[in-house]
Amino acid sequence: MAPCTGRSRLPDSVQTGPHDHLAALIARRARGEFRKPVAAFSAAAFASFTRTCDPARALIVDSGCGVGESTRHLAERFADHFVLGVDQSSDRLSRAPALPGNALLLRADMTDIWLLLQRHACRPARQYMLYPNPWPKIGQLARRWPAHPVFPVVLELGGIIECRSNWRIYVEEFALAARLIAGLEAGVENFTTDAPETPFERKYLASGHTLYRCVLNAGAAS
Repeated sequence: MAPCTGRSRLPDSVQTGPHDHLAALIARRARGEFRKPVAAFSAAAFASFTRTCDPARALIVDSGCGVGESTRHLAERFADHFVLGVDQSSDRLSRAPALPGNALLLRADMTDIWLLLQRHACRPARQYMLYPNPWPKIGQLARRWPAHPVFPVVLELGGIIECRSNWRIYVEEFALAARLIAGLEAGVENFTTDAPETPFERKYLASGHTLYRCVLNAGAAS
């Protein structure tokens, strides 16, 4: 893709649509269960979540929350929910803003947290993937969340799941993977906002990028 004028460049990829190998990769992985061991630091972080969260409140998961700006926005917008922001970088989390009492940030492996939520039958009402690393090189498919072996767990957890990116193909792969894995149908739409919720969203808008999102309903939390 050609660079966009401004402070940020668009993802550079030879792909012109969803990866040719995505469907085959999903079909191959469907024959086995994802059994990644949970890292000790992730387990400890999850334990702090179970001690802190209010079980009477519906849960929102902000995956890869970075500096926690999106977590704060979500906690303010959904004041009657409990918002869990997760990122693996202690440096990013150290720059987080003050959060409302209905939010918590964890330093943990996001894959581990999804697995632990599944094992503890914690079903989010909403899940957010806001501008994940697109890994746009054609050989990086398996690093993208829609192609990752944990993605069926994300869909099984349920709730309203929203993915945003400045690379349309990433969001198209998200929608395609949801359909192939769980039969969930959702479209890809252009997205804009006057109130950016993440530093990436603010930077991409300032750079003139078109933003895309897919919002799917993976089943109500119980």
